[in-house]
Amino acid sequence: MKKKQLTAIALSATMLASAVAVTPGVASAKTTYKIVNGKLVDAKTKKVVKGYKMFNGKLYKDGKLFKGIYKETYYNKGKKASYWYEGIYYHQGKPYTGYSGQQKLRFDDGLPLTGTYKKILFEDGKRFKGWKDKKYYMNGLLANGNVTINGQTYKFKDGVKQDFSLTIMHTNDTHAHLDSVAKRVTAINEIRKANPSNVLLDAGDVFSGTLYFNEFKGQADLEFMNMMGYDAATFGNHEFDLGSSPEGHQALVDFIKGAKFPFVSANVDFSKDNKFQGLFSDMVSSKPEEGKIYSGIIKEVDGQKVGIFGLTTAETADISSPGSVAFENYVAEAQKAVKAFKGQDVDKIIALTHIGYDDSPTYDNDQILAKTVRGIDVIVGGHTHTKLDKVVTVNEDNDKNDKAPTVIVQTGQYGENLGNLSVTFDKKGEVTASEQHLVKVEEKAEDPVAAAKLKQYKDRIAEISNEETGVVAEEALTNPRSTETSNESVRSNETALGNYITDGMLAKAKTLNDKVVLALQNGGGIRSGIDAGPITVGEVITVLPFGNTLATVDISGADLRAALEHSVKESPKENGGFLHIAGGKYTFDSSKPVGSRIVSFQIKQGDNFVDVKDDQTYTIATNAFTAKGGDGFTTFEKAYSDGRVQDLGLSDWENFEEHLKSLKTVNNKTEGRIVDVAK
Repeated sequence: MKKKQLTAIALSATMLASAVAVTPGVASAKTTYKIVNGKLVDAKTKKVVKGYKMFNGKLYKDGKLFKGIYKETYYNKGKKASYWYEGIYYHQGKPYTGYSGQQKLRFDDGLPLTGTYKKILFEDGKRFKGWKDKKYYMNGLLANGNVTINGQTYKFKDGVKQDFSLTIMHTNDTHAHLDSVAKRVTAINEIRKANPSNVLLDAGDVFSGTLYFNEFKGQADLEFMNMMGYDAATFGNHEFDLGSSPEGHQALVDFIKGAKFPFVSANVDFSKDNKFQGLFSDMVSSKPEEGKIYSGIIKEVDGQKVGIFGLTTAETADISSPGSVAFENYVAEAQKAVKAFKGQDVDKIIALTHIGYDDSPTYDNDQILAKTVRGIDVIVGGHTHTKLDKVVTVNEDNDKNDKAPTVIVQTGQYGENLGNLSVTFDKKGEVTASEQHLVKVEEKAEDPVAAAKLKQYKDRIAEISNEETGVVAEEALTNPRSTETSNESVRSNETALGNYITDGMLAKAKTLNDKVVLALQNGGGIRSGIDAGPITVGEVITVLPFGNTLATVDISGADLRAALEHSVKESPKENGGFLHIAGGKYTFDSSKPVGSRIVSFQIKQGDNFVDVKDDQTYTIATNAFTAKGGDGFTTFEKAYSDGRVQDLGLSDWENFEEHLKSLKTVNNKTEGRIVDVAK
């Protein structure tokens, strides 16, 4: 029984094997097909197998390894392939959707994707870069932040090009007034924190004006400028004050070399003074070194190129001591600078100037510069000590043709204000918006680190203030003010102190302009008397504490007479504009109507006095405050607006001290220079 069963099982197995062998494409095909000379043939008939046939995991067609599409599947050498075929990219035989690291492309159904995948834009399979539908893409994503296109860097937000906004902090005419510098440090730090895209610039006249300069020759100022991180500075006329000293411009050279920032100066030629050898380069530099002078520099701010060049007034040759340092035409040099910037693809240009907002057109000023030289976007100015609470925008050239706007700013003087200008540029580099804020430095708290450094300098200045000038007051030089029992006042009648001050003004002005015939000082500017005995430097400064400067005015006799009428309009009551005089004398009658009080007005010629002629022009000296129309002097204000005022930039207290030293002793006697005939 068992033998019969075994025989049946064996027979069944043989029959099954026969059945399988006759079915093509099944595992037992090894017994049916074989490869002969690279072709699939029937093992028995030796004939090439026709049609499609899978053998050993490979697809054959008419005996050859198949390449092409079969049942929507791509084969190459008989295998499901991953590659290009007839413009379609396949992976394991199927049109590919996804990213191919080998091809470095993204595909959709075998074609390089043009479209969006997970918010990423592709074009021909690659992450898109460029403009599409007025938006800019980087690596397939909407651009954000700074992007450089054709060498220019722009800021984008969600693919939209943003206008570039720059904060320009600026100072001018600080004149060594350092008592509030620790507060300026605080103001700068606050603005920097709030506005990361910023520059800090100085428009000149750091030198001269206080004991800080007399003692430290600019090095005290420089320590704080380095601490504050100035980006650039230009030169004022006072930077050249020491040119006639035995050391020449050594203090200026030391100031430049010690700076941790570059200087810009397009129209100043230093080549004939050997002290500046190696410091000056007459070029626009994209990689400026600190402690060097350039015509202009290119500063990169938040990926944007900003050009900064400098100008100094040609008036320096007349009101300072530049020696062999020469001054070239400011318009021509500004045009060269703008052209140089444009040649380096810089379209945002700042002129850092010390030529004056509205100074005499005989020399130079910012308004003429703005109208004459196209391409300047911002003028950060100095020299005239002009306090511009708002920006002044110039939109027309000299012929009243429209031009791209030029913004002009200036802070005033003595570091009292920190300029905080916000300016926005469009894609062409033109100003589209601007706003100026003058930060009142005195309202800020002192930076503790700066305050500690300042104390070292202040302690030394305090010592110097107590130093004696070598001049002795034989009696006290009084500075009277009216009381209930007396009308005697520095603001209503002649005083010895007023005479000494105006004598010093006249003497100093004559050394620079021999046409000066008269000097005037407003009584309101004289703030203190001097005790009998040795006169100290501190006492001199206390008399004239405002840091005023000496100026000259070309004015008619008639306008001078009108100024005197204004001077005595309150008499015998006090008036801060009451004018003390040197080089002349005048009488008035305080009992007569205002406007017709001047009885006589004469200037001194040799040993004689002659009447002032209404139709004759005179050159007189006064302080810059009065020369610009302070205390309501409209005749001086008109002269200033007409360009007939020249600020000589010389410190009033230093002029006074110099004159006192020439006298050795002084007393409190007056000379009848001013007489009220009604008394």
